Amino acid sequence: MEYLEGLNEPQRQAVIHTEGPLMIIAGAGSGKTRVLTYRIAHLIYHGVDPYQILALTFTNKAANEMRERIAKVVGHEAKNIWMGTFHSIFAKILRIDGHRLGYTRDFSIYDTEDSKNLIKNIVKELNLDDKLYKPAVVFSRISGAKNRLISYREYNTNPIYRADDESYQRPEIGKIYQIYQERLFKANAMDFDDLLFNTNVLFRDHLDVLNKYQHKFRYVMVDEFQDTNVSQYLITRKLAAVHQNIAVVGDDAQSIYAFRGADIQNILNFERDYPNLKAIRLEQNYRSTKTIVQAANSVIAKNQAQLKKNVWTANAEGEAIELLKAASDAEEARMVAQSIFEEKMQKKRKNSDFAILYRTNAQSRTFEEALRKLNLRYKVVGGLSFYQRKEIKDLVAYFRFALNQNDEEAFRRIINLPKRGVGDATIARIVVVANEYKVSIWDVLCNAFKYIGGRVALALDTFATLIKSFKMAIEQKNAYDAAMEIAKNSGLLKELYEDKSIEGLARYENVQELLNGIKEFVDNPENTDKSLGAFLQEISLLTNADEPESEEDNKDAITLMTIHSAKGLEFKHVFVVGMEEDLFPSQMMIGSRAELEEERRLFYVAITRAEEKLTLTYATSRYRFGRIKDCEPSRFLDEIDPRCIKQKKTILPSSDRVAVKNFLNSLQATTAQTQKTTYKPSPDFKPSDTTYLAPGMRVEHLKFGFGLVLEIQGEDKERKARIQFDDFGEKTLLLSFAKLKVHG
Repeated sequence: MEYLEGLNEPQRQAVIHTEGPLMIIAGAGSGKTRVLTYRIAHLIYHGVDPYQILALTFTNKAANEMRERIAKVVGHEAKNIWMGTFHSIFAKILRIDGHRLGYTRDFSIYDTEDSKNLIKNIVKELNLDDKLYKPAVVFSRISGAKNRLISYREYNTNPIYRADDESYQRPEIGKIYQIYQERLFKANAMDFDDLLFNTNVLFRDHLDVLNKYQHKFRYVMVDEFQDTNVSQYLITRKLAAVHQNIAVVGDDAQSIYAFRGADIQNILNFERDYPNLKAIRLEQNYRSTKTIVQAANSVIAKNQAQLKKNVWTANAEGEAIELLKAASDAEEARMVAQSIFEEKMQKKRKNSDFAILYRTNAQSRTFEEALRKLNLRYKVVGGLSFYQRKEIKDLVAYFRFALNQNDEEAFRRIINLPKRGVGDATIARIVVVANEYKVSIWDVLCNAFKYIGGRVALALDTFATLIKSFKMAIEQKNAYDAAMEIAKNSGLLKELYEDKSIEGLARYENVQELLNGIKEFVDNPENTDKSLGAFLQEISLLTNADEPESEEDNKDAITLMTIHSAKGLEFKHVFVVGMEEDLFPSQMMIGSRAELEEERRLFYVAITRAEEKLTLTYATSRYRFGRIKDCEPSRFLDEIDPRCIKQKKTILPSSDRVAVKNFLNSLQATTAQTQKTTYKPSPDFKPSDTTYLAPGMRVEHLKFGFGLVLEIQGEDKERKARIQFDDFGEKTLLLSFAKLKVHG
């Protein structure tokens, strides 16, 4: 058992303790992945059938890394472990047994954009105010209910939820929730929350199915247990009920996903649920210097809700934490970029040794500009992911509809792509007719001359014939051959190839990259199911951390990312920027002790990403919502043990700061006045829906006039566009605020 050598005593105890409930409280950098990996290997080494082991993670990347490590110890048997994300494992169970709930095994999985589009259509059909019933707000409310296992029936009969919605002037959310679920079911589709919700329903209503999986899995293991929600915990507890061999690994100090429904009480109260629990603490940090560990401990000690532990390290003392104070956010970015430049020269560091972490995506802009000026290569993590690009979603929608003809969102996306003369009015009519005659949208398409008539019926009939041929290809060919046939015969590939602009070329290359990925999937001997349906399931369950890295990402680059995105990563030198009140902690997260403690845990995560050096920065003034705002240093800075920190002098003395502020204010006023008087918008100017805004499109802005979209970054409320305006140069605009008219 060579794998036990090199483990410290607590790690070894966690690996060899195999029977009964176990909680491994793993401090930052304490080698938890190694322990979880060797624990599974230890079970197999001692004769446990890998098919009887269930290991749940939060990213496919983590699962794949663990599987590879286990294979080095026990060989090819590692392939047989049921290991993956909660969503991928439960989707697998629902593919097998979901027919008991009325779904076919080819059900579609809606991503967030699909869900919001469906909600948007429902709001429109109900003639509700789309300013009050914004898709993101409604979706968040429905998602929160599902994560607490509240069905639309319970939601609509609960006076508390109704009163809450009425207080926000949104009394119809319960009705939208009901229609949303009915439309998902009719489309033979589930959203991400349904994968958990429906697994709970399956186990609740079909005890024979639950019994099958309870006896199948003798050992259940959960990684990052502090990030589980109510639904995830209930499923794992049910699965482990027979054998009681449940092992959870986590760190309450790194619970930072309450906004996604994660419930820290799961880990804090685990001992209450399992009185005979064995708890093992991994407290030795192998990642960071003594100074960084001491600073992190001093911060997290301020939290009341926590499992006490004493994280320590045998590493070197290391440098003191550097605190940089700047006069403005632009100055802060310049100081960080200069600091990286100097350290690279003096210590021969690589770009990839550095990370700049911030609280919100919007903070990246000034740092990008400062790094570009010094010609330092960087990558922004958390921009528009590969599978969210318009051209990729378009082709994937063809795959989805060819596989599942009830998928309404896929149908809406592709029916007029490429253009075939089917407008919004026709699409609305198809939906109305389907509901009126109680048939599916697919039935309407296949009988277009009967249900719709007119010239458009021919286009619909031709489209239906095309989809039938794609369906046959999927049934008879492997994923790659079927995908190539769909890409060519749909006309999408031809349309992209004929666009010779720089943006058009990039879109064409992205589609080729998707097809390359499908070929790689087919050629992988570990994938026994080489169908397009199997490939679709794999990509529909990818998390941000699982996104394929582009060739650009593989180059040596400084990493810019939010602290939430940085969880689980480590870098030689970390800059945590924007350490100001109302920014970090966020002004939206200080309404209660629980919220403030979550922000503090987020700061703890940021500190513990650093291996050798940590720099904290803040500005005394910052642009917020177009105005210069005076800023105070974050309260978290005062919570760090003062022995761990040293402050560098301010770049500008306070007197100069006032002068700079006055200058910027006057410049801002002048610029606004100039813009106001130099461009008059088109007489028919009306802001467009920017959901599908993509690079290469021409847009018009009320103040900046016409411009070309260069890049789309971020998601949801943080989604922004980088635009080259004809007369006002390059601007980056937050799409939730910017009013743009799309001209194609």
